[in-house]
Amino acid sequence: MAVAMKIGGFLRKRIGYLFVSFWCALVFSQPAAAQSEEWKSLIQEAVTLSQQGNYDRAVVVATKALEIAERDLAPEHAAVAQSLNNLAELYRAKGQYAEAEPLYQRSLAIYEKALGPEHPAVAQSLNNLAELYRAQRQYTAAEPLYKRSLAIREQALGPEHPAVAQSLNNLAGLYQTQGRYAAAEPLFKRSLAIREQALGPGHPAVAIVLNNLAELYRAQSQYAAAEPMYQRALAIYEKALGPEHPEVAQSINNLAGLYQTQGRYAAAEPLYKHLLAIREKVLGPGHPVVATVLNNLAGLYRAQGRYAAAEPLYKRLLAIREKALGLDHPAVATVLNDLAELYRTKDQHAAAESLFKRSLAIYEKALGPEDTAVATVLNNLAGLYRTQGRHAAAEPLYQRSLAIYEKTLGPEHPAVATVLNNQAELYRAQDQYAAAEPLYKRSLAIYEKALGPEHPAVATSLENISSLYTSMGKPDDARKFAERVVQIRALKR
Repeated sequence: MAVAMKIGGFLRKRIGYLFVSFWCALVFSQPAAAQSEEWKSLIQEAVTLSQQGNYDRAVVVATKALEIAERDLAPEHAAVAQSLNNLAELYRAKGQYAEAEPLYQRSLAIYEKALGPEHPAVAQSLNNLAELYRAQRQYTAAEPLYKRSLAIREQALGPEHPAVAQSLNNLAGLYQTQGRYAAAEPLFKRSLAIREQALGPGHPAVAIVLNNLAELYRAQSQYAAAEPMYQRALAIYEKALGPEHPEVAQSINNLAGLYQTQGRYAAAEPLYKHLLAIREKVLGPGHPVVATVLNNLAGLYRAQGRYAAAEPLYKRLLAIREKALGLDHPAVATVLNDLAELYRTKDQHAAAESLFKRSLAIYEKALGPEDTAVATVLNNLAGLYRTQGRHAAAEPLYQRSLAIYEKTLGPEHPAVATVLNNQAELYRAQDQYAAAEPLYKRSLAIYEKALGPEHPAVATSLENISSLYTSMGKPDDARKFAERVVQIRALKR
């Protein structure tokens, strides 16, 4: 069994809403004389526009705010640094990472000079730059920035301060993205303990970490551990913020995602539909966040084989993202990949190939040729070629995908195991059993180490090896692996 790969998923790191609260905090922390009413008004307008998903207009307004700060204040004033940060955050939201990076770097340099290298504002700036690198999958660049931010906060604010909890949460999120689950879990737990102690068990910030810890458990198929955390996070948000708040909607999305992962489609569908109704009512039917819900509901229908229900949702969300974000935004490429997968499943191979190729071109241009999103589309396009029997076209794509993942995520990441499995499937389809066997075995070893010996991905890997040995005329070896498959799939999760 070959495995198609999704780009992204249900994991949501808290930093996505950080820039709004960070802007507002700094707008009112500067001396009043240093802040013209025009500057403050522009900052607030940019915040509002970003919340509405109108990023293009928000960039125009934030640029004007920066120009005013630079005109009226010294070039190394903290308000200039804040304006630079604001504009960088908007470019990051738009996926324009090359534009964002020098703004973040200049903002950081100003803060370090104006406030000193150990100031909490420097820590926040380091955190934001780290988030930019994480968004680009530059994990080795992001990690030391997260760690320095954490160290500054622990020293300046104390080890039990809520800002320390934020740094722990974000560093844990980085480790989770890398598949370093054992490193992520204690950081999430420490972040949770700090927030519960400092803010109280019913505070929305507690729900953030509960959600992220639940995501960590879901990624490891520890569904029984994940579900009560999702439910507690949802209950906190509903009580603290009201039933139509964006955080409530996000919690509903994540709980629905858990049910979908478990194959509990009847439980997931009404949650997604309720979520869609909330998002459309609060944000309007054309908002980019509405598109995200449409994507998840479409994915649910595709998983159920309800292709006729999924296709119009994919097309609607593609139109929303193209209008809101532009034709070449990575979020557009994500929809193209998912719609291509739908067409591949329906054996509409020509339509699928065209969309895969357009998705790949966008990612390569926006994120670079060695981004993990590029690797994902390469894997999926190779899967299409394998399905068509175009083995010679598939093989170099699998090899390039594997090389990107190994370089970016490390040789023992589950994504590496997935591509190894798929490449082995390609060789088995060509009766190249000697080439397939070591790839299957390496894939299995990675899955067992990263996810545990009872993970569903391990069962799939064992099943494939069993099939290989059957094809090779080794029934005893095949039976041994098949027995483990039965044992794993009999487990309750």
